[in-house]
Amino acid sequence: MPTNEQRRKAAKRKLERQIERRAERAKRRRQRLTLISVVAVVAVVAVAAGVYFLVSGPSEPEPVAAPACRYNPSEPAAKPNTPPDPNPPATGTVDVTLQTSQGAIPLTLDRASAPCAVNAVVSLASQGFYDDTPCPRLVTGQGLQVLQCGDPTGSGAGGPGYQYAEEPPQGLPPYPGAEGQASTYARGLVAMAKSSQPGSTGSQFFLVYGDSALPPEYSVIGRIASEGLAVLDRVGAGGDDGSNQAGGGAPTIPVQIQRAVVAAPPAP
Repeated sequence: MPTNEQRRKAAKRKLERQIERRAERAKRRRQRLTLISVVAVVAVVAVAAGVYFLVSGPSEPEPVAAPACRYNPSEPAAKPNTPPDPNPPATGTVDVTLQTSQGAIPLTLDRASAPCAVNAVVSLASQGFYDDTPCPRLVTGQGLQVLQCGDPTGSGAGGPGYQYAEEPPQGLPPYPGAEGQASTYARGLVAMAKSSQPGSTGSQFFLVYGDSALPPEYSVIGRIASEGLAVLDRVGAGGDDGSNQAGGGAPTIPVQIQRAVVAAPPAP
């Protein structure tokens, strides 16, 4: 028969086993709760991601901005050059001096007036496109007094190898007596020449030395300094040979652009 000491030891071992079983059950319960919590968090994240994807959808690529100017290839270039940047600045002025056989003709080009045309002219001048080229057409009649330049061939048909859209001037007054038909391209303006077809502006430009009646279709790119107007007045007074069927002809006093000089931009 077990003694009292043996019964106490047996009871103690039984209590210790009960305590161990309770601790083991508590441990397993904590592990299950931890696992359930992790699964719940993962499920919430997955649901949130799915909702975000459904709401936002797949990301769209950033749109590519269209170029501000389109310099479209045309006839072969009359003189080698590289087309200009199609996204030019649209503010500020650029000084260009035409050093001619009859004297200097300083110009101030206004980018805001016709940014694509000014960009092209400045690019061509910087590349020497206008150097050693004639001004083949002078018109001296009442209502149209201009000297046309910018074609290296001297034929009136040459260009840079590309054409671009006109930038019609705003705010030109009507020409007296021709209201609704023509605007006044005032003495001192510089404008781009073109054919009768739209989008045919190229390298040729005309210098207005007397108020002229023209449809408001020719891009105005700047103004002529008084020094340059004095040169044009003298050339205009010499007359033309009448060889151009559209009016005017080669100037009796020949004008050759020896060099077109683009002034350096001002220091910042």
